[in-house]
Amino acid sequence: MIKKLALQWLEKNKAKFNQISDRIWDYAELGLQEVKSAALLASELEKAGFQVVRGVADMPTAFVATYGEGKPVIGFLGEYDALSDLSQKPIPQRDPVVEGAPGHGCGHNVHGTSGTAATIAVKEVMEKQNIQGTIKFFGCPAEETLVGKVFMVRDGVFDGVDTIFSHHPGSMNAAQLESSNAMNSVKFQFYGVASHAGGSPHRGRSALDAVELMNIGVNFMREHIIQEARIHYIIEKGGGAPNIVPAQADSWYFVRAPLRDQVNHIYRWILKIAEGATLMTQTTYEYKLLTGCYNLLSVPSLADLVVKNMREIGAPEYTVDENKFAQTLQATIPPQNIIAALKRSKRHDWRKLQGVTIDTSIPDPWGSGDVMGGSTDVGDVSWQTPTIEFTTATFALGLPGHSWQKVAMGTSSIAHKSLLFAAKTMACCALDTLTNPSLLQKITTEWITAKQEEEYVCPLPLDLKPPLDQFPTN
Repeated sequence: MIKKLALQWLEKNKAKFNQISDRIWDYAELGLQEVKSAALLASELEKAGFQVVRGVADMPTAFVATYGEGKPVIGFLGEYDALSDLSQKPIPQRDPVVEGAPGHGCGHNVHGTSGTAATIAVKEVMEKQNIQGTIKFFGCPAEETLVGKVFMVRDGVFDGVDTIFSHHPGSMNAAQLESSNAMNSVKFQFYGVASHAGGSPHRGRSALDAVELMNIGVNFMREHIIQEARIHYIIEKGGGAPNIVPAQADSWYFVRAPLRDQVNHIYRWILKIAEGATLMTQTTYEYKLLTGCYNLLSVPSLADLVVKNMREIGAPEYTVDENKFAQTLQATIPPQNIIAALKRSKRHDWRKLQGVTIDTSIPDPWGSGDVMGGSTDVGDVSWQTPTIEFTTATFALGLPGHSWQKVAMGTSSIAHKSLLFAAKTMACCALDTLTNPSLLQKITTEWITAKQEEEYVCPLPLDLKPPLDQFPTN
């Protein structure tokens, strides 16, 4: 009965949340610059009767909204940052709204909104049915650069929460059990001596040479670290003109591996390589750790709970026009790449999805023991309290992550249906845990087992401030 009330409320209010999601898609703000997006979600929660604390963990666009009192404490996550250079109109051909501007290529406009909708729906039911407990919505900035939640964890924002539900737009209706890569994000600045590159190169010391030699050293290092590790970098600054020996050059590295201690080992090695590059070029350098994150812990009973509620609610159905729109976007991807993506999902029935445009199935949880290539700061939250982040089919199968195709689908009726399905699922899961102490105890016991007695040690120094300047301001 109580879950039915939540479903009815969400159905009645779906148009409002579709509009909120579309507005955030339109804002398309980069990490730690999501001023409009965070304000929109926070004000919506405030209007619904939540106490909202803004600017938590020294981040202006991070906030926490709270309703109720006492135990249990159930949380919801919401993200709302966009990605660089992915501006795209909501059409199935590449056409930026503004060339070079950001776009929601990971669906975080839906992410933050689905969590907000679920949180308010649960509050409405708690109020009407006099259900005891506390619910919290965590407004989490800068997930794409693995910043927001790690600083929030370090500052104790998630302390006392009994379990957390999170939804991420995807191409499947799934609650997977795979882990993620731990990661460090670090920037290097090398300093040399400027000089005329033609007339007096011997008087100069090239900072760009140091950057390039460091990159070469790291690339030679790859053969001698675990094959599961992933290291990628960009050169942010390489000099002004070819006839001037570069006095400064900057690079930005992501270092990933399945476990936190593996990242620490590789990271220390990379710092030594950077120092070696300065010795070879007679330059100096500085480095700044921007953030670091842990691998994701999975809790099977949480995944089972999500799938159970998904199946009770029922996956969305799609019209002829919706399928046609998705098919047109899917056709921009080579068929072999779509098959490779399905195979990489490691679903036991992935072959049955060949030729499918929008996945309407709800598979059993899978992926225990696997590690996804990417990283997420949800991992750090999962070390504080039992946490699950599931997906719903927002995009056509086979579309690559962080692509213009995903931006194009972000305001479609397909995305709207995915948002509603996710919000309904989270609301029902939260009501189950609020009213079933034995279920919550089972979830907690499995989470303790998943940690294997390993202690979480925050990868961030206590004096490190959030990198509010990680992207140039507009």
